[in-house]
Amino acid sequence: METHSYNWRDMATQDTDQSADQLFFQADELIKQQKIAEAKETLERAVAVDPTHGRSYNHLGWIYDTKYRDYVQADAQFKRALEFAPEYPAVYLNYAIVLSALERYDDLEHLLIKAESVPGIAKDRVYNEQGLLKEDQGKYDEAIEKFKLCVAKAKSLQDIESYKENIERCKVKKATLA
Repeated sequence: METHSYNWRDMATQDTDQSADQLFFQADELIKQQKIAEAKETLERAVAVDPTHGRSYNHLGWIYDTKYRDYVQADAQFKRALEFAPEYPAVYLNYAIVLSALERYDDLEHLLIKAESVPGIAKDRVYNEQGLLKEDQGKYDEAIEKFKLCVAKAKSLQDIESYKENIERCKVKKATLA
């Protein structure tokens, strides 16, 4: 676990003129500019200003997952994001990747079931994660059915091709391992 040399209360006091939302959007721009360390610090300031700012926790989780490969911290941040922003679609798909990497399949399955009912979530992405879960579990027929749902919900030809590759991969595994 990472140690920090700053005081959260001091950071919150310094940012009284900026809301957590403003800091969140600044951090989002910094991420787009690949200024990850600055983005992380800005997100930490955002949650110092508002400890219930779930979207900031999501972005922190994403940074810990994709940039630090610190799954313990990513897991903790995504749990906070779900607690404070359960309506935020991104957290479900981001957290699914971490749970899959940790092979926490029961937690992943429950998360993805919840994700299906989140307004605005990309259903094809949820079905894809469900298909990958079933594939990891060796349930190739179930995986193929999930990937077919992905194709039905896909919004681009590139995504459709990717889902079709997933189907073919499962068919090969099934035939090879049968």
